[in-house]
Amino acid sequence: MHTVGIDRIIEHAGVAKASLYSAFGSKDGLIRAYLEGRHQRRRERILTALQRYDNPRDRLLGVFDVLAELAASASFRGCAFYNASAESPDGGVVQEVCDENRAWTRALFTDLARDAGARDPQALAAQLVVLYDGSSVGARMDRNAGAATTSRTVAAALLDAATAGPATRTRGPGMQRGL
Repeated sequence: MHTVGIDRIIEHAGVAKASLYSAFGSKDGLIRAYLEGRHQRRRERILTALQRYDNPRDRLLGVFDVLAELAASASFRGCAFYNASAESPDGGVVQEVCDENRAWTRALFTDLARDAGARDPQALAAQLVVLYDGSSVGARMDRNAGAATTSRTVAAALLDAATAGPATRTRGPGMQRGL
């Protein structure tokens, strides 16, 4: 995003420089609008897809199904937010929009984990965000749309562990009752 100059953007868009600055204020404003639009489309895609699942467990795991579908498309180039963040300085508009996107993802996983009965929804959500990130990067870097399917399997195991009852101690040989 930062390696492409404003003149090249204007030429490709076929608009006058004054029009671009009038609409977005600056190149950072244009980048903000682009990323906010990506965030909105991502939210809609995920939330719409999750409506096809009948129970909380399947909705949580369905986030990985949505990623697998996206990663299988010919136009998949990885996460726009990871890509933009990698080339942007700290504290700028890119970081701000990327932080908002990540907060939404974390909140989504937290809500879904809570609905699925996780004992510690925030801890499970933190694990799932890392897993989701790895899936997205793996799908792009390895050109492996199956990375999200693999992550779904791992997410199911994490969810099972997070929703299982408290661990029970079994009495081994020599353990006395009442101790």
